[in-house]
Amino acid sequence: MTTLYAGAKADVNNLPNKATDEEKMRALVDAISSYVEYYHGGAVEMVGFENDILQVRLLGACEGCELAPVTLHGWVEGTVRQFFPDIDHVEAVE
Repeated sequence: MTTLYAGAKADVNNLPNKATDEEKMRALVDAISSYVEYYHGGAVEMVGFENDILQVRLLGACEGCELAPVTLHGWVEGTVRQFFPDIDHVEAVE
C-alpha cells in the first residue's frame, strides 16, 4: 500500500485476484479522486486505459483551473506511476 497525499491510502490490493490492470487503475483513480474532491472540490474520472496511456477527465473545480496541469501530472500521473511504472503517460480528455 502506498501513501497518497494527506495520508490517504490507495489500496489496490483488496481487489479480486483476477482483477485486470484496468480495474486496478480505476480503483486507483477513484482513490485519487476522493482526495481531490475532499481537499479541492474537483474530481478525476477515468475515461480509458489502453496501450499504456491513461485518459482521465478533470471535473468540478479542476475544470478550467490554471493549476489543472499540476493536478494531472503531479498528483494523478505521479501517483499512478507508483503502481504502474510502465505507463507511458496520463492525458486529460474532455
